[in-house]
Amino acid sequence: MLARAPVAGEAKTRLAPRLGADGAARLHARLVRHTLTQARASGLTVTLWCSPDCDHPFFEEAARDFGVACAAQCAGDIGARMAHAFAAMQAPTLLVGTDCPIVDAALLLRCAQALQHADAVFLPAEDGGYGLVGLNAPHPALFAPLQWGGADVMAQTRARARPRSCAGGAGDGLGCRPPAGRRPAGAVRPAYERFCRLMPRPAAAGVGSCCCARWASRNRASTAGGNGAPRGLSPD
Repeated sequence: MLARAPVAGEAKTRLAPRLGADGAARLHARLVRHTLTQARASGLTVTLWCSPDCDHPFFEEAARDFGVACAAQCAGDIGARMAHAFAAMQAPTLLVGTDCPIVDAALLLRCAQALQHADAVFLPAEDGGYGLVGLNAPHPALFAPLQWGGADVMAQTRARARPRSCAGGAGDGLGCRPPAGRRPAGAVRPAYERFCRLMPRPAAAGVGSCCCARWASRNRASTAGGNGAPRGLSPD
């Protein structure tokens, strides 16, 4: 789990015009604790990747309250930080931020189960990014520099998942290619031809915050409230 310290003026800065710097920081702290609650409830082993380091009192308190290990994020953009976290874990790993309060323990378990039959799993977001990525092994080429926070992050990641797009050329990638079109909702369905899986986007029933990541599906309309843009993994 990636998290930034809830420092006013640094956390959730895009919400500051509506909530104020202090309000945005307080909301961020609540989102971090909520995500930790769901992660621990899943029964999965949890590591809290902290920015700028693990010494902030908020992270020390979270480690005590939730019984999780803390590790410092590396410098660089969100791609570099995700690649670093996967490289450090060296095991099947799910990586999630704190902008997606509807990602609950049950959904985390479904993603973990998908990795038993796939090299990668993603939860795509309405904004064109993704709220969770899971990998069985590090694939740094997936996180090479791009316009993080843009509308085509998921599309570019799909393209990079093709064997010829991954570091080392054919045979060193995920062995998958992007789907021909959007997959229907329902049970877990393969998003790529061979190994990757694209989890269905759950309806966000009753979520009423402008900062939440709203998810959509063809079969179930999202009921997320608020007027803000839906979000995937946040670059800030």
